[in-house]
Amino acid sequence: MALRAVWRDFVIAEADDGDVKVVEGNVYFPPEAVNRDVLVESSRHSQCYWKGRASYYHLDIDGTQLADAAWYYPKPWPLARKLKDHVAFWRGVRVESV
Repeated sequence: MALRAVWRDFVIAEADDGDVKVVEGNVYFPPEAVNRDVLVESSRHSQCYWKGRASYYHLDIDGTQLADAAWYYPKPWPLARKLKDHVAFWRGVRVESV
């Protein structure tokens, strides 16, 4: 089985379920499974007490932007090292089984 992240019928990421990481109910896709053509760096950051500092992406699909719809940990703290550069989604992006 595979999982994919979809917004407005556009597949943003797709990976076998064994390749994704699920943490606190969020699905983190490996970097190579994400369509980077639709990601735009955001200036937003947040802090998790055990994962570290998260960075965000906007989605830009066909000229429509969804602000801060994805996040990742470029330098996660040791307990979250398996999440390094994996991308998770929210704000209307749905993750579905394929």
